[in-house]
Amino acid sequence: MLSVRENHRIARVAPGTPMGVLMRRYWHPIAAAAELDGNPTKAVRLLGEDLVLYKDRSGTLGLVQESCPHRRVNLLYGIPEQHGLRCPYHGWLFDQTGRCLEMPAEAPDSTFKDRVTALVYPVEELGGLIFAYLGPEPAPLLPRWDIFVKENCLRDIAFTLLPCNWLQCMENSLDPVHLEWLHGWFAKHVFESRGEECPPSYRPFLKRHLKIGFDLFDYGIVKRRVVEGGSEDDDLWRLGHPIVFPNILRTGGGSGWPEFQYRVPVDDTHTLQVAYTCYDPGPAVRVPTQDTVPFYDAPLRDEHGRHATYYTVGQDFMAWSTQGPLAERHLERLAESDKGIILYRRLLRDQMERVAEGVDPMCVFRDPAQNIRIDLESENAFYGRRRRTGAAQYTAQGFSPIIQLVEELFHQAADAAEKAQT
Repeated sequence: MLSVRENHRIARVAPGTPMGVLMRRYWHPIAAAAELDGNPTKAVRLLGEDLVLYKDRSGTLGLVQESCPHRRVNLLYGIPEQHGLRCPYHGWLFDQTGRCLEMPAEAPDSTFKDRVTALVYPVEELGGLIFAYLGPEPAPLLPRWDIFVKENCLRDIAFTLLPCNWLQCMENSLDPVHLEWLHGWFAKHVFESRGEECPPSYRPFLKRHLKIGFDLFDYGIVKRRVVEGGSEDDDLWRLGHPIVFPNILRTGGGSGWPEFQYRVPVDDTHTLQVAYTCYDPGPAVRVPTQDTVPFYDAPLRDEHGRHATYYTVGQDFMAWSTQGPLAERHLERLAESDKGIILYRRLLRDQMERVAEGVDPMCVFRDPAQNIRIDLESENAFYGRRRRTGAAQYTAQGFSPIIQLVEELFHQAADAAEKAQT
């Protein structure tokens, strides 16, 4: 268990807190690029700061403080101009660097605008997702993970706002055994209570864990497992799957559905879960070009207001959220099977100390030659390469607007593989 003080130290992310300082060394996803197509401004709360994301008429992205420096009006209602965002109250115009370009009510020869700036932060778009960096300059490079730059793929983005601290979401990723219980036996109970048979795609999760392991690597921690009927020769142990420091889970690499789950700290008691999925049916199938990457909401609640535990990550949402807005870790009792969580907490503390010493923490990229494409290897997530089986309806991807097309492409890939073998 942790003391109350240490719990707050590794969980709270407001400006000036130790974890807030560490988290500000990284780029965080805040929106889908397609969200700004219908409305060019969006309210953003990140690391306890209230901001406004916008796209001006030239297509330039900006991230500015929520309140205008003049009379504190909310810039969410700002007017996008050719270059910058204009306050709706008195017309002050700010560009993406924070400079005030115009003060229409002031004298033409006034230099006051040159002495007023707005707080702004860098934003970049990659693979249809918009990222923000709230830390000190110079900003590191936005990591070009393979999932964002692979070719011949479809992509989508799922969002869920969770009423809990980011750390209890991330610690779940260092807890292999919960797969067997939360997504195995509990899921079986949920389906049976609905008068349904447990879907075949859930049955592998019922296998008992025989061994779990964790290893540090350049970008974070690799989580490994051996389940009943398996061995250390299986991908589940040999490859495992990575937790990318500080707040990303990577899953499904070998299945053709590699996914990043970002647990974005909105503030101390809210987390934005961002699931970015890349659908890769393989070279035998030509994937249609996406003009935009679609986004959708993965529900936290069902139609009755209860937690939506009828799909996999919805079960996770229940487990994270019901620990409370900020988990009381001074009351927990960790066991041997929690060693991954203990390792992760130690890594958080180590990296906070690096930042305090003036050194970049791990998984910060500054060399462009190392950032062309960063590949991650991961297990097949029990499945092997997917085909059209209907299993997606029990995952967040079942809510995706492109899931029918995705399943058809994987069906074509499976047919092509079978023909090649005959």
